[in-house]
Amino acid sequence: MANLRRTRDGEGYYGSMVEAIRENPDPKAKNRIERKTTDKPILGWAIKVGTPFAGTYSTRDWWMTTIVTKILEEDVQKDYHYYKFETGNSTYEFWAGNVPEEKFDWK
Repeated sequence: MANLRRTRDGEGYYGSMVEAIRENPDPKAKNRIERKTTDKPILGWAIKVGTPFAGTYSTRDWWMTTIVTKILEEDVQKDYHYYKFETGNSTYEFWAGNVPEEKFDWK
C-alpha cells in the first residue's frame, strides 16, 4: 500500500496503484501519454496513487501530482521507503511498506 500526501494541507490519497505519468517526448509516438508502474516518485514524471478500481464509490479514488521537479529526502529501508519531493507548486510525501508510525508525522 502506498500513501501520497501534500504537506501544506494533508490532501492526498493511498492505494495499491502507483503510476508515473508524463507526456511522451517523442512527437511521432502513437501514445501521447506515457504511463508506467513504479514504487517511487520519478523526476520529470507526475505521480498517481490510488485504487485501480472504484473502491470507495466517492468523488475520489486517486490523487495525482504535477511533474516531480526535485527529490528532497529519501529513506529506503528493507521494510519501507519514504520520499519527500517537490512539484512545480507543492511539496509531497510518499511512503510505502511498513513505515513505523513514530517515524513520520501522520497528521
